[in-house]
Amino acid sequence: MVGGRIIPTERPEGPVWLLKPTMDDGKEGLPAVMTAGEITTYTGIQFDPLHPDPEKIRIEDIAHALSFLCRGNGHVKTFYSVGQHCMAAAQEAEARGDSRRVILGALLHDATECYLSDVPHPYKVNMPRYRELEESLLQAVFARFLGGPLTPEETAELKQIDRALMFSDLHHLMDHPENREQEGTLVLPVDYQVRPFAEVEQEYLAWYRRYSC
Repeated sequence: MVGGRIIPTERPEGPVWLLKPTMDDGKEGLPAVMTAGEITTYTGIQFDPLHPDPEKIRIEDIAHALSFLCRGNGHVKTFYSVGQHCMAAAQEAEARGDSRRVILGALLHDATECYLSDVPHPYKVNMPRYRELEESLLQAVFARFLGGPLTPEETAELKQIDRALMFSDLHHLMDHPENREQEGTLVLPVDYQVRPFAEVEQEYLAWYRRYSC
């Protein structure tokens, strides 16, 4: 499939769109039903991020989307993807000798952004409903790939890594002053090299396969 057109229609349960995909040969395929609360993911799943079904969450969708999403809502000196950030978190957890669950949790900690997108911090702190939905979706991701939520201790370790990486990003990608107290807690330096999307996607999947066994 290379494209498609949206056909609006009405049903008793509310507005519905029929996505008629266009195939490589230019012919239209059979329409796929998509309700108002759903998005169509990279792999073609009809997914409702507000009522997440863990069985519909695909690591391929996460790896692909996060490789295209930029950190800091794009307000950076050079492109650095959320996928790269998540791998940096997993690498840091591995270097610290953390458990398989923490490493995999680090890889997945921003997976919600592939379905909900991110919201800048000043807005997010004033959007309690968004935070509730984001947390519900994150727990669905953890249920799908970790079998359940992280423990409080695992969550605290992951949050510390994420915070240290945030200060590293601010310093290297946005020219903020170095925060040695935070950034200095990192065991590994962060690689901010601009990388091809497909390369990041494949490496993300490799990290998942390494620690999901």
